[in-house]
Amino acid sequence: MVSEAKLKEYYEVALKLVEKCGPLFMEGYSKPKADYVVKSDFYDLVTVYDKQIEDTLIQGLTSAFPESLIIGEEESATSERQAELTDAPTWIIDPIDGTTNFVHRIPHCCISVGLAIKKELVVGIIYNPPANELFSAWQGHGAYLNGQRISTSKKTTIRQAVVAYEISLIHAARVRDKNIKRIYKLGSNATCTRSFGSAALALCYVATAQCDVYHVEDLKPWDIAAGAVILREAGGTLCHTYGGKFDVMKPDLVCAATEELCKNAISLIEEANQITEYTFK
Repeated sequence: MVSEAKLKEYYEVALKLVEKCGPLFMEGYSKPKADYVVKSDFYDLVTVYDKQIEDTLIQGLTSAFPESLIIGEEESATSERQAELTDAPTWIIDPIDGTTNFVHRIPHCCISVGLAIKKELVVGIIYNPPANELFSAWQGHGAYLNGQRISTSKKTTIRQAVVAYEISLIHAARVRDKNIKRIYKLGSNATCTRSFGSAALALCYVATAQCDVYHVEDLKPWDIAAGAVILREAGGTLCHTYGGKFDVMKPDLVCAATEELCKNAISLIEEANQITEYTFK
């Protein structure tokens, strides 16, 4: 395994690079009318700033660490090869998570950079320039927001919990049914439900105890990688939707402030999957 000194170097270099991208991010965010194009479907947007930020990060990281590989959202979109996680140090990058929020100037959007070594996530950095939120973590050293230590809540039951859920996922017909049933089951049992439009930030908000549970499926590694490190280092639990080991390359997940709360959420998801009629009360 990589030495602690080397891991700290990875963390510190990445942190500075992500901060360096803040002004470029804000240049695009502050425009009265954002320029964007539609990618794979009507709800999948991309801006010129996605590419510019990702290029800046890739250039800086590969220059500092030539041994690195890259799995990036925009890089993957133009590559013919399937993204694959190997034992090599691999940066997993989302230049703008929450692009729809970005183009509409909703301050829940961020730069997300994670690092995996030997297929294990070890560094996570998430920067939300509009809200001045810089989340960071490296394995074994805790999680931080703007340099201050953060931790999850100690909630153990869904009745006590604020649940984060990506309601916008119902726009995709192939996953609409399961999401409607699950948001009903989780939301009707929780204290309240919130939707942020950024998976990376939702994980961070569980890490800071602003939320207590987050469930999402059908996303990509770059949506989740950095947030997974921050959440775990803040004391939270992260697992596959049905309770197995979390896999960043197929990131269907439930995360929660505590293991007990995670199990409670999973049991409600299993109940939701059994619903056959939409006679919700």
